[in-house]
Amino acid sequence: MAMGRKRVIVIGGGAAGIMAAISAKRQGADVIILERNPRIGKKILATGNGRCNFTNINTDISYYNGNNPKFAYSTLAQFDNYATINFFEKLGIAHKVEDFGKVFPMSDQASSVLDVLLYELNELGVDIICNAYVKDVKKEDKRFRVELNDSPPIYGDSLIIATGGKAMPSTGSDGNGFELARRLGHSITDIFPALVQLKLEGSFFNQIQGVKFIGTAEVLHGNKSVAKDRGDILFANYGVSGPPILQISRKAGELLQRGKKTILKITIMDTMSEEELRHLMVGRFKNSVKKSVEFSLVGLINKRLIPVLLREAGIKDLNKPVAELSSREQEKIIHILTDWRFNIRGTRSWPSAQVTAGGINTDEIDPSTLESKLVEGLFFAGEIIDIDGLCGGFNLQWAWSSGFVAGQNAAH
Repeated sequence: MAMGRKRVIVIGGGAAGIMAAISAKRQGADVIILERNPRIGKKILATGNGRCNFTNINTDISYYNGNNPKFAYSTLAQFDNYATINFFEKLGIAHKVEDFGKVFPMSDQASSVLDVLLYELNELGVDIICNAYVKDVKKEDKRFRVELNDSPPIYGDSLIIATGGKAMPSTGSDGNGFELARRLGHSITDIFPALVQLKLEGSFFNQIQGVKFIGTAEVLHGNKSVAKDRGDILFANYGVSGPPILQISRKAGELLQRGKKTILKITIMDTMSEEELRHLMVGRFKNSVKKSVEFSLVGLINKRLIPVLLREAGIKDLNKPVAELSSREQEKIIHILTDWRFNIRGTRSWPSAQVTAGGINTDEIDPSTLESKLVEGLFFAGEIIDIDGLCGGFNLQWAWSSGFVAGQNAAH
């Protein structure tokens, strides 16, 4: 190590850890990444369905959650979405912008993003130790002592914990970073899976597993809508999935954590008002008086949904002629098509979640440097902090921004 240079240890070789290492090394520090997996960047390869949605041109604070989302403001301002695009352009990643402002590499390969990051780490001379599981961290005088499972301890002047949370444990995120932070005196807010599928009450989901449609999903609490999104909704044997469900799952998880009764409202026919749908349905029933109730809906909604939906509307005999449908039964069908409600019994667990909600208490971190307020020289980056974003590139942007800020300041 050159005299006078700071030695920065980065625990975690994901997006935030890699960016932190590059940022610190460019500031002249000696940098070492400790990664528990056989190679770094495993989670990057899984992002954007293998295409790596690495930022979003619409990024702003409104797309972030946490006990104090405004904590992210300074970090995002110091290294914003345009800085991210520029950073990757210089490394060789040409970009394109898709629906809702999502930014992808022109190559459509997450592996190309990881390739250029690995090249840059190598060019800069960042040391990378893989298969390195950190079992303990201590501050001794002014230096950090990092204990590994199978090798001698490593010492550094600054320490960046960028281990991720508990989502997608197959990529190495088992919550170990939270334990390391606790040992250094930090507190962790309640953590729970986010950007995750919802488990619903009901005994009919096996019948409609795999049914997909474009509709609107809302989380209701106290009959008030608290989260809403539209897109492809997919029924599964446990409940429901699809991009809109992932987007609203964070709010559902938060309410469930607090023991609150939480309802999912699904609107199947969401391109017309209830009155317009009523007009359509009354006309349809008039033209189908000889058809069975079940057959009268063929061509309007997915066939596999029809028997479940009719039973939910209280119609037991699916073969009775439309002519025998009471006006009350017609109203129930119309109502379910526009306002089908389910009790949410939970979210799916960590292996299914894309991100961790909750994390290190932001009250204990300096928002402008990401240095611990409790331990000098200790920094945090990425998902381990109590900040999480919506789908669409916002979580990777938080990883790049927080990694950049933590690395810059850890090197000084």
